[in-house]
Amino acid sequence: MAAPSRLDSEMTMDALMRRWPSTIPVVIRHGMLCVGCPIGRFHTVREACRAHEMDEALLIRDLIAAVVASR
Repeated sequence: MAAPSRLDSEMTMDALMRRWPSTIPVVIRHGMLCVGCPIGRFHTVREACRAHEMDEALLIRDLIAAVVASR
């Protein structure tokens, strides 16, 4: 499977963090324990936000900011 070229809420948490390691601190800062979680291979960003009762738009905004800052 090719690495996704664009960050979106349908990516799995695992794919997100592998493609853009700069997002890992954002995930941790938001209190999500997705780093190393076996469900991260299957949970999309959207599903993880629902599971953690988190604002999806806020998380996406912070993830994109981390990716842009790492370039």
